[in-house]
Amino acid sequence: MTKTALQQFVEERAQDCRVLVVGDVMLDKYYYGEVKRISPEAPVPVTRVLREKETLGGAANVAHNLALLGCHTYLCGVVGDDYHRQSLEEKLSATGIHFEGLICTPGPTTTKLRVLGGHQQMIRLDFEETAPVAGSYEEALLAYVELRLQQGIDSVIISDYAKGVCTPAVCEHIIKICANKGVPVVIDPKGGNWNKYSGADYITPNLKELNEVLVKAVANDDEAVSKAAKTVKRKYRIKNIVATRSERGLSLISSRAAVHIPTLAQEVFDVSGAGDTVIAVLALALAGKIEPAEAAFLANLAASVVVAKLGTYAVSKEELLLALNRTKEQVTV
Repeated sequence: MTKTALQQFVEERAQDCRVLVVGDVMLDKYYYGEVKRISPEAPVPVTRVLREKETLGGAANVAHNLALLGCHTYLCGVVGDDYHRQSLEEKLSATGIHFEGLICTPGPTTTKLRVLGGHQQMIRLDFEETAPVAGSYEEALLAYVELRLQQGIDSVIISDYAKGVCTPAVCEHIIKICANKGVPVVIDPKGGNWNKYSGADYITPNLKELNEVLVKAVANDDEAVSKAAKTVKRKYRIKNIVATRSERGLSLISSRAAVHIPTLAQEVFDVSGAGDTVIAVLALALAGKIEPAEAAFLANLAASVVVAKLGTYAVSKEELLLALNRTKEQVTV
């Protein structure tokens, strides 16, 4: 597929795709200020707040990336009955994300609050309950997934941040019903228990996550990453591995071949959120029947836009098209 064909997909066909995101939904809050003195109450800096910002985080950031690229985006996860949920839903609504799949539980809406003095993070406060989703909440979540699949979905993302939604039962059930319907499942993993991802079509670990699941160091070179990915593929019966490798780009290891795609970023300021962008663009491209190597290339290109920004960032259709215009690199199988 040529770059022109990829441009045509992003510009015209992405809007016809339907992608479901299931996972740990979060709200990211930021307080920006300046520090000029130490508190008389305790030996801590006093931050004078100058502005604040709230953004979509976790699985909600994955959905945000999809929505900005113009596809039909559906989000499923758990929230609490609190102010953070209201703020989260307002932002989801503003971006056109369907959030009927958010299940309200007694716990809080997962929220990360960061206080920054200048460009230095002073403290982070986490509002969360990481107990595994179970009982009627699990049933409601899976019922929504099944309903969406019946009504038509082109790909499913499982965005696991280890906050309680992506339990073995939930992951295994989703992988099974999607396999029966021929819908690709793409997973952003967390932790060392990858048995729950067994049978998935794609999994997108970074190098640190490969290290954790193999319990050994994996060098950031093509041969070592390919060998590690093949071991993981066999052990957990995962069809394809898309390993993100920071400044070295990413690698797609499938049954057909290993494709190594160098990073296209000119400058790297912040890698936070890049994994969300990779999985969103990869799943969107697969939903549009793009070949896996080209889908991985497009995901890597989108990530190159995100790492040049500070903080959690979702790439827009216009930015991705501009990046496609700038590069003449292609990936061939």
